[in-house]
Amino acid sequence: MKKEILKTAFIKSIPILCSYIFVGMAYGLMMNEAGFYWWHTLLISLVIYTGAFQFLLISFLQTGTPLLTICLSALLINSRQLFYSLTFIDDFNRMGKKKWYMIHTLTDETYAVNCTLPSQNKKDIMPWIAFFSRCYWMIGGLLGSFIGNLVPWNLEGIDFCMTALFIIILMDQCKKIENQKIACIGFIVGILCLLLFGTRQFMLPSLILTSFFLLYRSWREI
Repeated sequence: MKKEILKTAFIKSIPILCSYIFVGMAYGLMMNEAGFYWWHTLLISLVIYTGAFQFLLISFLQTGTPLLTICLSALLINSRQLFYSLTFIDDFNRMGKKKWYMIHTLTDETYAVNCTLPSQNKKDIMPWIAFFSRCYWMIGGLLGSFIGNLVPWNLEGIDFCMTALFIIILMDQCKKIENQKIACIGFIVGILCLLLFGTRQFMLPSLILTSFFLLYRSWREI
């Protein structure tokens, strides 16, 4: 049974592998160019483990940004994951002590993949997906740090593989869900918030509005 769980978790995490290895390498290369050593990259990925903020943290560390500013930026950038966690409250509570690891390792990608898991053995598969994904990110960062300036090609735009990952997962979800109205409403809300708040601030308000809509819809159905 454990072998089957490990096999399922690895197969489900392959899209994350394809994304994290290359984006992690880009992060490691940027850390190397900024003058940090490989163990800096490993330590930050181990303790912080949030891709978007880790890229921003490089400039923060270079410019000596105050700790309070760094903490507030981390909170705002990753605030969307507060909404993600609502989906798995019951699943995390059934995991016992593992729930603290699951909370720490919840990312956009693991959330998206976990949403596609069948209910059978879900609570056993999710921790392994989180573990594999974290390993992929750290391995990618280390590869980037070791390769450094030896890479002969231009890595500009490599972070688009994250966007490609979400598009693939979205297409898979759209095929499985019966009610397409919810997906359409989420899409419309996202576009409106993008137009109103811009590319840097649209994520949080769109999540809030969509969550309120889903809560209202659930309340009406009770």
